[in-house]
This record gives sequence, C-alpha cells and structure tokens, in this order.
Amino acid sequence: LSPGMESLPEAVLIRILAAIPAVDLVLVCRLVCCQWKNLVDGAALWILKCQQEGLTGAESEEDAENWQNFYFLSKKKKNLIKNPCGEEDLEHWGEVENGGDGWKIEELPGDFGKEFPSEEVHKYFVTSYEWCRKAQVIDLRAEGYWEELMDTTQPRIVVRDWYAGRRDAGCLYELCVKLLSENEDVLAEYKSETVTIPQDNDGSWTEISHTFSKYGPGVRFVRFEHGGQDTLFWKGWYGARVTSSSVTVEP
Repeated sequence: LSPGMESLPEAVLIRILAAIPAVDLVLVCRLVCCQWKNLVDGAALWILKCQQEGLTGAESEEDAENWQNFYFLSKKKKNLIKNPCGEEDLEHWGEVENGGDGWKIEELPGDFGKEFPSEEVHKYFVTSYEWCRKAQVIDLRAEGYWEELMDTTQPRIVVRDWYAGRRDAGCLYELCVKLLSENEDVLAEYKSETVTIPQDNDGSWTEISHTFSKYGPGVRFVRFEHGGQDTLFWKGWYGARVTSSSVTVEP
C-alpha cells in the first residue's frame, strides 16, 4: 500500500476506487487490506459507480439491496437469445420441427403484413401449415452469471417474444420457457395459451412477455421454445410470424 493511502478520508478513497474496473475491485482490491475489503463489500462504492455510469433509476434505489450485484447485472444486461430475427437463417436454433413446408425467413413487412415497431428489426421467421417449432437453450454460466448470483440473488429473468399473422390467413402461436437445473430438471416453467389469430386480422405485431422471479436456487439453463402454424392448411408460409425474441437477466 503506498504511504499515506491508509490515512485518506474514506470518501476520497471511495472516489479513487470507483475509477477502477469492477472485476479488479472484486478480485484484487478486496484482498489488499481489511479497510478496502469493507469498502468493496459495502454499498457506498457501488452506489457511486452506478451514479457515475448512469445506472440509477428511481426504482433501483429502493430495490437494490445489494448494489454490487445491481451494478454487475446492469452492466451485463443483454439479449441472451442468439439470432433472434433470422438474420443468420436458422443458426443457433435447435430442436427444429419443420411441419408442413417448414420454417422460412422473410423480409419485413412481408405479404399482407405490417412493419415492426422497431426499425432495427428487418426480418422474421414464418411457420407453415403444420406445427413449426424451434428452441434455444441458454447456458447462464457460460454467459457470465455465476452460481452464487443465480442461487442467492435470483435476478429476474425476463422473456419476450413478438408474433403476428398475415391479414389473409388465420394462425396459431405458442411460447414455452423453462428454467432448468444442472441436470436439466424443470425448476420453473411459463407456457402461453395457444394464441389464435383470426383470418381477418390486421397483421399487427403483438408482444408477449413473462418475468421469472423468486424461482429458487439451482437454475443453470433457460430453454426458450416457440412455434406456430396456419389454420387454413394452405401450402406455403401462411402461419404465425415470430421475431425479436429475447431473454435478459435483470437486477
């Protein structure tokens, strides 16, 4: 420890430590001495880091019992679903069920369709005249969510998907998401009803979402599956359209 560091007022020391990357604070600075360990384990340092990086919201200040976890979860937050909009064909999607003529990727807005609410989304997946399903399994540890965090903090796991029909055809849509243990036992599950879109629909996109919380220890994987079909059994791709699927781990 450089001479004089231990005599600095705590508020000054916190400001110095707040300039250090979070991973180094936890893995290196905690080990320097008792005072530094207490500061890294306390709230003040992380509240300052959150403020400096714009991670505070009115809701977070009440909820974040553990500011260090709040900081890490906020920084890491991203969509864990790969290829959510079909930009890479069916890459990253497994257990694919190709009923009828199978899955197809089309450009928005598509025939008898509507533009998507976000300009960043350009494509969608479309189903056929028998059930088409596809799934993706997210390995939470591989994505950087360590076991103690999942077991103790149990951060919210937020699932979202978007679906639409085409105006000239009726269709069905389903979403099923499971939280799995190390051995792939189901610890929590969300299953939508089978959504029916009538033939004379307006082609608009609908968001469906579910938040898992207080799901208990042991969650290591998230299995996301969705699918659909048309209700007219027309050859081709008249079934449910899906895009912009997401799974996020949130503070």
